[in-house]
Amino acid sequence: MPEEIETEQVEEQQQEAETAQEAVGGEEEPFDRKRAEAALKKKNSEAENLRKRLKELEPLAKRAKELEDAQKSEAERLTEQLTAQQERAKKAIRTAVAAKVEALAANSFTDPEDAAGALDLAAYVDDEGAIDTDAIKRDLADLLKRKPHWGKTPDGPRRPAPDRTQGSSGNGSRTPMKPEEEFAGWLGNILGQTR
Repeated sequence: MPEEIETEQVEEQQQEAETAQEAVGGEEEPFDRKRAEAALKKKNSEAENLRKRLKELEPLAKRAKELEDAQKSEAERLTEQLTAQQERAKKAIRTAVAAKVEALAANSFTDPEDAAGALDLAAYVDDEGAIDTDAIKRDLADLLKRKPHWGKTPDGPRRPAPDRTQGSSGNGSRTPMKPEEEFAGWLGNILGQTR
């Protein structure tokens, strides 16, 4: 079988040589079999050497690919960890700013959580993560001007005033009954229903 391949290769080389000679100018050089066989042996030897080197390098290429994939997955894992840590840091900063806003709003707002919910908390943190307390105070004062009903009254939170006309008497014109009379009326109603 190798002899067949060599024969085919020799024939192909002859055809290529003839085609090249025709393209150059038509001058034919006589075919030298020994020279063609020597060239063929040289090419076969080179091909054999390349196949051997390929076999030697294939395991190394496979190992390099495995290491590259392992590094990619390690990099992806580290990227995911970094993203998770950044999210946790942002959440902690938001919580700290909300606590600061609520602490500053506690003196003037009935419900400090309302103030924290109404303000953009991210606006009060600079690039280093420091909280701008002065800006929070200014915005709380502005918010209290826009929504005065959120503020505390001087004597404490607002409470509805009791209305003494409301309750069991309905219109407030009835005179209160003594407990004995009330019990007798109740008992009379019950006994009257059973008859």
